[in-house]
Amino acid sequence: MPPTVHRKPFGRAHGRTEVDLWTLESGTGVRAEILTYGGVLHSLTVPDTAGSPGPVVRSLPALDDYTGKNPYFGAVVGRYANRIAHGRFTLDGTTYHIPANDRDHALHGGPEGFHTRIWEATAERTGSAAALRLTLHSPDGDMGFPGALDVTATYTLDTTGTLALEYTAVTDRPTVVNLTNHAYLNLGADSVLGHTLQVDADHYLPVDADAIPEGAPAPVTGTPFDLTDPQPLGEHLARPHPQLALAGGFDHCWVLRDPAPGTLRRAARLTAPGGRRTLELWTTEPGLQVYTANQLDGALTDSTGRRHERHGSLCLETQHLPDSPNRPAHPTTVLRPGETLRSRTEWRFPHLRADDPPHREENLLRRVRRVAG
Repeated sequence: MPPTVHRKPFGRAHGRTEVDLWTLESGTGVRAEILTYGGVLHSLTVPDTAGSPGPVVRSLPALDDYTGKNPYFGAVVGRYANRIAHGRFTLDGTTYHIPANDRDHALHGGPEGFHTRIWEATAERTGSAAALRLTLHSPDGDMGFPGALDVTATYTLDTTGTLALEYTAVTDRPTVVNLTNHAYLNLGADSVLGHTLQVDADHYLPVDADAIPEGAPAPVTGTPFDLTDPQPLGEHLARPHPQLALAGGFDHCWVLRDPAPGTLRRAARLTAPGGRRTLELWTTEPGLQVYTANQLDGALTDSTGRRHERHGSLCLETQHLPDSPNRPAHPTTVLRPGETLRSRTEWRFPHLRADDPPHREENLLRRVRRVAG
């Protein structure tokens, strides 16, 4: 079956502006649902090795839950993902101030960042993929950031079951930009403690009590942050380490191995208990923030009433390094007029692909038939 894309209303934000839910179908059993509010990845359904479909991202039940207070469930965050220390940075001799919304610091673009905006949507479809192109205009001075910024975030789902998210941005004045998606992942278990995680990085950024980087990247060798080989999350989070004690788990940025600029390469591999589902995350970004939902406390639920508990999911946020506008040694996040920011992240599911190429299509169709019942 070819990929499809369709739309339906999801409600009105703050009782006024209509929000749509767009569904991308791969034609081979994978389905993604995206909201125009916040660019939220509302759901992602993926068959397991037996062909049984199930959700791999955690969601909230209704629009009011997304517009209300929540920890960025599924959202596209910006203008600056992660933290800017004290909400302050200097660019070309001018100091800019971003409203603090995380202790004394600016987090994910400030209290009215891109996660709170309604994006314009355009659907596209080819023979091998369905896509949703979201666009947003951020005016000069938005949340204190300089320059008018025009952003696109394009979700594409193809017949292999790969979901890609590609960002572009242009500006009319020098500014700083760092974009990511904040999906809470769980590949099919009560928590992620039984998942295994591999991160393709040899260094990470230790942080202070406010989650601001303390200094230079540190080697992962000999620490719970050594995920260079697949490791059980529960065992690593239980290891004694001052950085884990500060955050209550992982809430740290791994510095990915440095390829040529803009090269798409694997950043992480996450596997469910028993190997029922496997996710590979590929990106062009230099960093990966791993957050093990340390602050979730069961107050929020999904549409089935299941509570979002601590360590019930994790975020794998591809991005530039935190506080880069104040860290000259970090890869730059400065965007200038005439330049175009380009970034791509892919969620790949290798367990959907048969090892024997001649039978790949047959196996995918078999999964589709199982999903259809």
